[in-house]
Amino acid sequence: MKIKTLKVGPLETNCYILIKNNQSIVIDPGDDFQIIQKEIEGDLLGILITHSHFDHIGALTSLKEYYNSPVYSYKNIVSNKLKIKDFNFEIIKNPGHSFDSISFLIEEKLFSGDFIFKGTIGRTDLPTGDMNQMKNSINNILNYSDNLIIYPGHGEITTLQNERRVLNYFLT
Repeated sequence: MKIKTLKVGPLETNCYILIKNNQSIVIDPGDDFQIIQKEIEGDLLGILITHSHFDHIGALTSLKEYYNSPVYSYKNIVSNKLKIKDFNFEIIKNPGHSFDSISFLIEEKLFSGDFIFKGTIGRTDLPTGDMNQMKNSINNILNYSDNLIIYPGHGEITTLQNERRVLNYFLT
């Protein structure tokens, strides 16, 4: 699987395009439809949304309409598994930054939205945030392998091993 990372919109949201067998999945199309469109290879099988904050969905409507692609988000995912052709995801609910925060796990790669960043976690002081929920979400993710590669909604890629100390800090 090939992963393209695009920084889109005024908050430089990480938009990820996963490509396998000339088919694409877009995660968090924050803005800049034309930039995203140029990087899609083959068929767009779906659009995955980690949470509904504006900086993660700015190009959603344009992509959905142009490609007639289904959207997968907290609103319509009912299982902890999601299969889209050759892409098999585990869905991890991780409220805290927002009530509708979910992460998509595929092949030891976690697309975390604004749940975890390199060196910190997502804000919980916004109207949709809740620190107690965030602590529960952190406790849950700490059960996963240190080898987990974290693709955050902003900033640099990291690993769970690198973030364990930081995450444990937020639990105290």
